[in-house]
Formats: sequence, C-alpha cells, structure tokens
Amino acid sequence: MTEKLKGTTTVGIVCKDGVVLAADRRASLGNMVLSEGVTKVFQIDDHLAIAGAGTVGDILSLVRLLRAEAKLYRAKVGREMSVKALATLTSNILHSGRGFAYMAWFLVGGYDSVPRLYSIDAAGGVTEDRFTAAGSGMEFAFSVLEENYRDGIPLEEGVRLALKAIKAATKRDVFTGGGVTLVTITEEGYREWSEEELKSLLE
Repeated sequence: MTEKLKGTTTVGIVCKDGVVLAADRRASLGNMVLSEGVTKVFQIDDHLAIAGAGTVGDILSLVRLLRAEAKLYRAKVGREMSVKALATLTSNILHSGRGFAYMAWFLVGGYDSVPRLYSIDAAGGVTEDRFTAAGSGMEFAFSVLEENYRDGIPLEEGVRLALKAIKAATKRDVFTGGGVTLVTITEEGYREWSEEELKSLLE
C-alpha cells in the first residue's frame, strides 16, 4: 500500500464568545517529515470553519466540497448554513464512504446564535463537544484540555489553552510540530491569528 501524506494534531474549544480551532503545521510521510507549513484549519463561510487531522489530500478534497456546498446553500436559501447543518453534511459525506473515501477526523466549529463545536470521525460519527482534540497527538492535547477547561472560558483564555494543548502534543508526539495555525469564530466572524499575536500570548 502506498504511504500517504498525513498531518496532525487539531484542537477545538468552545468559549464564552466564540470557538477556537487550532492545529499544528507538520505533514509526514511514514516516519519522514515532509513539510512544516501545512494548513489544517479552513474557513468554510463567514461564521463556519473546519479543522482536519489525517491524510492531507483527503482533508483538502473535503474542504473544497464543503465550500462549494456552503455557497450553494447560501444561494438557494439566502442565508449562511448553520454549524449543525455543516456538521451533518460532513457526517453524511464521510458515512457514505464508510471511512474509505476520506481518511481523516474533522472538527467543525462556528457561531450561530451561540458558539458550537462538533467532532466527526472518519466513518461519520458526530459528537457535539465543549472541547475536543483529534489526531496522533490527541491524548496529550486532551490531558491539557481536561485539566484546564471550564464552561464560559473567555476567548483569549481559550486561545491560550489551545496553544498549550498543541504545545503538549508537539513535545510528546513525533508527528506533531511545525508551528500552529489558530482561528477564532465569533459573532463578528472568522479570524485567523497571526504568528506575532500567538507569540505575544505565549510570552
């Protein structure tokens, strides 16, 4: 079987005023690191985003499909798709392949009237969460999230927690590394944080 380009780890956190999605930037082929600059968090619409852990090509393919479906939905209905609707659509697509069409685990986050976060496995199983992680470093990320998360956490504190969880995975998981991509989705919309902003939070 041919090796596939893979990437991990992803983290999602529901905060008082929005959702945080974060991921490392490493992509590997077997035991070899091929890139330290891969994006794994993507905007789908103004208040919708998705993060993927798994085979890079499958993640990118599904993101293109979801963006097209979101545009079609907006054109037909006249408004943005809800977070739950995007999670259901993602689940249906993954379930139709029974884990073979898209070899990845996805986190869907966004803001309707409230922030929402869903975890969707490769077979299409859906769970709504307050915090979650996926990928090869998820155990290390989860240990940080479980110890530090609380309901109603402020957005900036959630950003710091997501960075801490990714950092823990980077230290212990050889397939996680290469820096962090982090976005927040609030009532105002989607925002990707710059490297300078993230560094200032870690100082």
